[in-house]
Amino acid sequence: MATYDHLHQDVVAAMALSSAERIAVMDQPRWIGYTRATEILDVMQGLLNKPQRPRMPNLLIVGDSNNGKTTLIRRFGDLCGKSFVDENSNPVRPIILAEAPTSADEKALYISILERFWTPYRATDQVAKLRYQVIHLMRACQVRMLIIDELHSLLAGTATKQREVMNALKLLCNELCIPIVGVGTREAVRVLHTDPQHASRFDVASLPTWSLDKDFQRLLASFERVLPLKNPSRLHAPELASKLHSISEGNIGNLHRLLIECAKEAIDCGSDQITVEIIEKKKWLRPTRGIRELFG
Repeated sequence: MATYDHLHQDVVAAMALSSAERIAVMDQPRWIGYTRATEILDVMQGLLNKPQRPRMPNLLIVGDSNNGKTTLIRRFGDLCGKSFVDENSNPVRPIILAEAPTSADEKALYISILERFWTPYRATDQVAKLRYQVIHLMRACQVRMLIIDELHSLLAGTATKQREVMNALKLLCNELCIPIVGVGTREAVRVLHTDPQHASRFDVASLPTWSLDKDFQRLLASFERVLPLKNPSRLHAPELASKLHSISEGNIGNLHRLLIECAKEAIDCGSDQITVEIIEKKKWLRPTRGIRELFG
């Protein structure tokens, strides 16, 4: 009986499934850890555990589109942000993960946060009333960190509107004595520079694209352990690693999709192993100014 030593023990059970079921398993979300992600998770854990003080430190996580930023903060939410009820029967929400409004607008920011509480609100209310509701709920639920994803969206507004939103975040940080984590593309750094006070409050952590090196090979080895293929592919071998890096351009989101498509092809063709020929067949997945044509 096959032992599948090349696979993670959690994946071995999937090998008893049909080909179609194994392909379905690959589409399930799965966390692949790596050094920089672990470092940022540790920084966020440190912020979460900081004693409250008037000027809490904040963090901005930046990286290219599709390079794992949202996956990272959702992983942090899974690890540290589970809601519960305390011994006094009070609801506790350690982390609130909201999305920045599509353009810089203070009222839209408060509405986005209120949506995460599943609470009634009136979009027609004045900004001050919505602000009060946000602060009241965050205190009542003992929120210890606010994460704002897609922070670069604020660049769609005027400089004045950007300052208003950043001032609103500063007020929440000061009033609640909690750290704020922003997440966005590298352009999000420009939002901080609408006011020197904002820039001084945020440390910046970057998720860079991958170089073709040993760290990238280790990442490929980790990916291979969660792909339910019967035969080892040795993705970390120089020839395969080079081709995978060339097509994905070192972007972890592109790499993930490429490997899933290659693994599906390997199952469909019966080899159950990702080969150079299969990777070449899937090179249409190479990004072209953010656009990929099917069957190109």
